[in-house]
This record gives sequence, structure tokens and C-alpha cells, in this order.
Amino acid sequence: MTSKDSGTGRKRGRHLVEGTGFESSDYSPHFPLVSSVDQGDFTDFNDSKDKTEMSNLKGDYGSIALLTFLYILQGIPLGLAGSIPMLLTSRHVNYKDQALFSFVYWPFSIKLLWAPLVDAIYIPWFGRRKTWLVPTQYMIGLFMLVLSYHVKDVMGDGDDEGRVNILLLTVVFFMLNSLAATQDIAVDGWALTMLSRRNVGWASTCNSVGQTAGYFLGNVLFLGLESADFCNKYLRSEPQKEGIVTLAGFLYFWGIIFFITTTLVMIIKRERMDPDVDPEMGILETYKILLNVIKLPSVLSYTVILLTSKVAFAATDSLTSLKLIESGFPKERLAIFAIPMIPIQIILPIVISKFTAGPRPMAVFLKSIPFRILLGVFYAGLVYLSQYAQIQPGEFALYFYFILLVCYALHQVFVYSMFVSQMAFHAKVSDPSIGGTYMTLLNTVANLGGNWPATLMLWLVDLITWKSCDGGVGDCYIKGDNTCKENGGSCVTTVDGYYIETCLCVMIGLLWLKWRSRRLKELDALDVSAWKCDY
Repeated sequence: MTSKDSGTGRKRGRHLVEGTGFESSDYSPHFPLVSSVDQGDFTDFNDSKDKTEMSNLKGDYGSIALLTFLYILQGIPLGLAGSIPMLLTSRHVNYKDQALFSFVYWPFSIKLLWAPLVDAIYIPWFGRRKTWLVPTQYMIGLFMLVLSYHVKDVMGDGDDEGRVNILLLTVVFFMLNSLAATQDIAVDGWALTMLSRRNVGWASTCNSVGQTAGYFLGNVLFLGLESADFCNKYLRSEPQKEGIVTLAGFLYFWGIIFFITTTLVMIIKRERMDPDVDPEMGILETYKILLNVIKLPSVLSYTVILLTSKVAFAATDSLTSLKLIESGFPKERLAIFAIPMIPIQIILPIVISKFTAGPRPMAVFLKSIPFRILLGVFYAGLVYLSQYAQIQPGEFALYFYFILLVCYALHQVFVYSMFVSQMAFHAKVSDPSIGGTYMTLLNTVANLGGNWPATLMLWLVDLITWKSCDGGVGDCYIKGDNTCKENGGSCVTTVDGYYIETCLCVMIGLLWLKWRSRRLKELDALDVSAWKCDY
């Protein structure tokens, strides 16, 4: 086992701490972000290469296929974690429990804490990246296999009272996503040496395509095949009580796939070392660099902006899909809305990058915020309209689907506008000598800025929702208190906390624009020297 805890004299590379590949905070299961983007930061080492050289993939086809497949595997637990809140909503789990489960999206936003360890500690004869990749993927497979035998009890399906063990479910998926985040660090690093130097830029393509496909399999495809209604309507001639796929069966299948493919990779794929493109740095040196970067006044000011800029959309992004499902909208149909968005998501970054390539990329970021705030109001209106647009249980008027899809498409435009401009800004200010470390730090903070408001909104919504016992006497606020129902009444929501939170977020967003927009423009105009420090 090798551990590099020093290395001041080593050559610094551009990717010392691997990029954050697929930040689950921004790739949320909730409707406005079903197909959102992650804060990825794969550094392109081929900026100086000409197009002819870049297009020569000879000798790298197998490596590209393997990398894509490894990223697909990484996307499976993330997509599955994204589908769980929808399953919980259909089981009438309260939003405080949903808030607890939302912590499973945090590992990809905090993996920078242990990324230097993955980078520096390894077994030389086994391989620098395989040292972490192989055991991590075996652990993911083991978690899935064990969970497949107990998931019915955990989800309350084996309980007469249908009680979901939300704490255990959160712990299990938090561990799964932590393992997936560790696998991401290893795969990002291996991509640098697995591909030839002229094609290492293809790593970001493998990352994007593979993780998107994996998330699609674990989220959209799973929710569709798990739904008895969807399968009976579109895939079966004779109706049945369950979907074609169950959560237990899905976990078991992918657990086996993880074991088989990891074994094949361990035996067949050899790892080569190339210190020029994947240099080693000591653990202490990497943490010291991060600390020095964080101390920069410009970085501190920008950190405040990243941690507060997404509060304006927190209620919309974390609650809209769950509220639609609560109103009767089929969860599998909501997930399938992601399919027509795929071409848009491919085209948008290309189009938007033309507007963010200049010296002021964050101008697009600022211009997008008012539109996202406005869309939050529209989404709240759609949630309110859903109770009137429902023709029969699970069926809505065609105009409602059309409006929802249009709002979703517009939402993607502004989400990607903010994302691409933010990534362009990060690329602009990051010190080239430690580009990977710098960008990973900024993207980690950006993802934390999306995580904490979403968790807070989920936790608060039940507390500020007003309910009354209609037709009887009883308490509708105490969990497990059935006195209202036992006395012949039913708990009716008089004021939904979702609308209160939406209004608060809109006001916070408008105040934020007044408070921070000027400072962000100043940071955007700073010379790059203001973002550098002595290491």
C-alpha cells in the first residue's frame, strides 16, 4: 500500500484531485430537475490539439466503451436514489422524512473531503485506480444484493401498517451514493491514463453519456417498469397487481451485474501509470492547497454567492414533483417527461456556450435567475391547477400535460444557462497549475449550495402547512394520531406550506438579486490574478 503524504517538489498537473462527475444534488429526482445537470469539471487536456489529431480514436475504442460502461454503473444507484422520493410520496411519507432522505444526495457534493485519500493511497502492483474501483464496486453490488432481500420490509411493503423505515433507508442509500462518489473519483482518475493523450478529452463525453444513461435506467426506466398501471396499460395484455420489475428484483439484478463486471475488469483490464497526465500529490499538500485557495478574498466572496444563489428555487426544485404526485399525477409519467428533454439537453450546452465564451460568463447566470424565479411561480400555479385538471384518478386533461411539458422545457433552458455560465466562469478563474483541485472545490461548493436549501424546504413544508379535521374532532398535526379519522372526520389541508415556501423563496430571490448581483458582476470583472495564491 502506497501513501503519498508529501511531494512539494513534484510536478503539478491540471487534475490533481479528480473532477466531480455527477453531483446528485443538481441531478435531483424532483420534477424541475429530473434531467438537470451536475457540476462536472473534467479538465480537457487537449486544448492545444488540432481537430485532426483529436478525431483519431484508433486504439481507444475499447477504453471509451469501458469508461462509458463504468459511468453507467455509477449512474444506476444515483438514479435509483432519485426514484425513491416518488415511491415514498405514493406511500404517503411525510416531508420531514423526505428531508431526511434528501441527505443521500450529499456525498457527491462533499467527496472532495476524501478525494485526496483516494488519489494518494493505493497498492502499486494492483493499480492506482483499481485499488479503489474494484472494492468499491464490489461493495455497491453487495449493498444491492443484501438490500434486495430486505427492501420490502424497509419500504413498509411487508408491514401491515405500511411503515417505511426511513432512517435505515437513508443510511443505506447514503452509503451507496458515497461508494458511487468514490467510484467516480477512481474512474475520473483512471480515464486520464486509460485513454491516449490525444483522446483524453473524450473522458468528459464518456462521463456525461454514461452517467446520464445510468441515471435513466435507474430512474425513468425503473419507475416505468415498476408501475403496475403503466405496465398494464402499455406492456401487458392481462392486468396484474405488480409492475414487470420490482424494487427488490431491480436491486438484485444490478447487484449481480456489479459483481460480474467488476470481476471482469479486475482480471482483464490492466492499468498503466502516466505521471505526466496523472501526477501524484501528497495528501497534506493537496489539503494545504485547498486551504490556501479558500482563504482568498475573491473565493470567500464567491462562496457566499454559491451557497445562497439557489435558495430562490429551492421550494420549486425540491417539492414540485412530489406535490404533483401527491395530487394524483402518476410518478412514472412524470419520470417519462425526461425523455423528450434529452435532445434539448444535448443541444443547449452547445448553444449557450456561445454566449458564455466571452470575458463575462456570469452575465448569463444573472440574467437566468429572474426567469427561474418566475417559473417557480408558474409551477406553483400548475400544482394548484392539477386538482381541477384531473379528469379521473391518474388522468389529466391534455392541456395540462402540454403546459407542464412546456414549463419543463423552459426550466431546462435556464438551468443549463446557469450551469454552463458557471462552468465557464470556473474554468476562467481556476489556476491552470492546479486546475482540477480548484474546479473541484468550486463545484463542490456550488452543489452544496443546491443541497442545503432543498433539504431545508422539505423539512419545513409540513411545519408551515395548516390542516383541520373536517367532519369530526381530532388532531391532524400529531404523527400517528388517528382521532380525527376515528371520529368520522378527515384531515383537510387548508393552507399548503408549499405555496408559502414558494412565496418566501421568490422574495428571497429578489432580495438576493439586489444584494449580491453587483458583487457577482465585480467578481466576474476581476483579473485572473485575483484568484491565484502562493502554494
